[in-house]
Amino acid sequence: MDIVQDAMLKLVDKYADRPANELPLLFHRILQNAIHDHFRRTKVRSTWVTLLSAFQKPDDEGQEADILESLEVEHNNALAPNPLEQLIQSQTLAMIESAIMDLPLRQRQAFLLRYWEEMDIAETAEVMGCSQGSVKTHCSRAVHALSTALNKKGIVR
Repeated sequence: MDIVQDAMLKLVDKYADRPANELPLLFHRILQNAIHDHFRRTKVRSTWVTLLSAFQKPDDEGQEADILESLEVEHNNALAPNPLEQLIQSQTLAMIESAIMDLPLRQRQAFLLRYWEEMDIAETAEVMGCSQGSVKTHCSRAVHALSTALNKKGIVR
């Protein structure tokens, strides 16, 4: 329902001056794009969850605790989040962002285009102006460098 409402608002905001007979087709296209965007964002978030789940640290009992448990967004939780958990989450996210920003430019570009923008290897190569093999190499090196940097910061695999 939120997607439909957002599509309606966008239609009114952008196309209010159009003739009434064009509005149904415009609305249909806007709604399709909004649905595709929603699922693409969900897929990107899922990709990051999969990537970050490789980094685990032991909990108090020596068991492997998933780092993502501390990074979960609590939209449905009526209780206020624990300030300590908020601090840990913000520090962990800052470490991840810092590690990404510390990557060499080409590795950072390849990594963000492939995993954040969800481009395939061919699209990434075209955008970066290099071969597909270079994209694979840059991505592999970026993932390895991120793993090493995060391990050094206490986020162990």
